[in-house]
Order: sequence, then C-alpha cells, then structure tokens
Amino acid sequence: MTASAVEAVTPVVRAVARRRWVRRMSVGVGLLVAALAAAVLLLSWDTGVSARGTLAVLLGGGDPFDRVMVVQWQLPRVLVAALVGLALGLSGALYQSALRNSLASPDIVGISQGASLGAVTALLLAPGGYAATVGALVGALVVAGLNLALSWRHGLSGQAFVLTGVGLSFMAVSLVNWVLTRQESRQAQQALVWLIGSVGSAGFDDAARLGAVLAVLLPAGVLLARRLDLLELGDDTAAGLGVATSRVRLAALLVGTAVAAAAVAVVGPVSFVALTAAPIARRLVGDGRTALLQSALVGAVVVLLADFVALHFLPSSPLPVGIVTGLVGGPFLIWLLAAPRRGRTR
Repeated sequence: MTASAVEAVTPVVRAVARRRWVRRMSVGVGLLVAALAAAVLLLSWDTGVSARGTLAVLLGGGDPFDRVMVVQWQLPRVLVAALVGLALGLSGALYQSALRNSLASPDIVGISQGASLGAVTALLLAPGGYAATVGALVGALVVAGLNLALSWRHGLSGQAFVLTGVGLSFMAVSLVNWVLTRQESRQAQQALVWLIGSVGSAGFDDAARLGAVLAVLLPAGVLLARRLDLLELGDDTAAGLGVATSRVRLAALLVGTAVAAAAVAVVGPVSFVALTAAPIARRLVGDGRTALLQSALVGAVVVLLADFVALHFLPSSPLPVGIVTGLVGGPFLIWLLAAPRRGRTR
C-alpha cells in the first residue's frame, strides 16, 4: 500500500475506532445507570421510602427513619445482589473469551457446582466465619484443575473443556446430594435453600468480603482484556502478535474461577447469570471484542431485577433469586444450543 493510500485510509480507521469507543463507553454508562436504577427500585419498593428519599439516603442525607429503613434493612441485600452479579458476569465473560465458546461459564463447566460442594461441606463441618469462602474456593479450584488435566490435549480446547466440565458438574452435584443425605433434616433444609441461590440472608460482612475479592480480581481481569481480544483472532495469529496463549487462558480461567467461587460462597450458585451476561454485553457493544466491564454490569442488572421479581411477582414470594435466573437462563441456553443451526455461532 502506497503512502498516499495509507494517508487516505487512516482518517477512516480513526473515525471507526472513535465510534466504537464512544459506543462502548455509552453502553457501559447506560448499564451503570440501569444497575443504579434497579438498586433504587429495589430499595424504595421494599422499604416504602420514595425513590427521592432513597436517593437522599444513599447520598448521605434523608430522614433518620428513612435511613434506618434503607440502610439497615434492605441495603445489605441490594449490595450483595449487585456484587454477585458483577462477579458472575465477569467470570462468565472471562471463561467465554478465553475458551472462545459461548457455552463456557462456571455454572455449565462445573465450577459453581464444585464451589457448592466445598462450601456446603465447610458449612456443615465448621459453620460461620470464612469456612464457606475457603471451602468454595478449594472446591472450585479442584474442579477447574481436574477439568484442565482431563481436557488438555496439546493445548486447551474450549469444546473439550466444556464437555468435560459438564461431566464433572454432575459428579459434584451427586456428591453434594450425598453429603446432604448424611445430615440432619434441619441442616439439610438450610443447605438446600442456600444451594438454590439466595441473597435474602446477606449482610454487610458478606458484601465486604465479596467487595474485597472484586477489588483485587476485577482489575486483574481487565488487564487481560487486550490479550483476550487477540485470542479471538485465533491462536496462531495471537501467538504471532506476541501473546502467550496458554498462559493468558490459564490466567483468565484462574481469575474467573476465583471470582465465581467468591460469589457462590456468599449466596450459593445463582444459575445462568454467568452464561447470559457476556453474550448480552457483546451484542450491546457490537464490535466483536471482549466486553468484561460491560458483562459485569449486565450481571449486576440481571441479579438485581431477578431479585426484585423473586420478591414480589412470583407465587409464594419471596423466593430465592436463583429460581428466577434459572427460569430465564434455561430458555437462553436452549437458544444458544440452537443458534449454530441458524448460523449464529461466535
């Protein structure tokens, strides 16, 4: 290409890049506003405080009675719901980008089930404290390690990882059921409610633990975004551009596993949020690149709205939020499985 041709093309390339950047920023800001609006809706609806009064409380003012109703009664639940959504959305985006497979998410490949097994075992053996967090992380890492060992064939294949993970998830669920059958009925009932995924009993300490994990791992995930974008071009092309493909994949899977385990340890396995958040975010952004922050914000919006529906709009409400996400995520999974036949694969 001649110098004159390059000079003619450069302004067009810059204009396209600028439009894409503006769209990504607009989507991110829009999702942040949507998450805040959903949080205010949940706070005001459940406390009887007006939206204006809720905003005043969140900004540090408001009526003393409103502050008690919003901050002490409902705010811990809303904070945990938002943080869990952020964690699961980020985890799903990391998995799907690293493996280049829209079906790769912690709740499909057994990570959430392994974390559940570890957390339930820890809760029954040593209730309270950080036992559930440690148990969930250990269980998730064990399943992830087994999956890598079983699916690695001269490199990591996304399809092999997903199929192996499905088998491991069934094994983890069977072990969870075996553990529960050996417990007293009251303990088993409490664990079963937790296994559905519920933010109803969350407190400020849960929000603090999960917030601390996200404060460390969210920047780590964002730092991987550029290299994950290059992985989308294919391993050979990414390697030619200087990307250590295996190391980047392992780092992304490790961060995604740790984030998902932290979320599961707090509220249980809220299903399908990690699976759905990234495809929605990528469709909104529309440039084919990894959308980690946008996926995390989509996850927050989904969990907040799902909790709102579970509290008020289903028979026998209030219900665990995992019931609503399962009802929505099931059809989405069917759509993903049917998409290749309609030519809509990634």
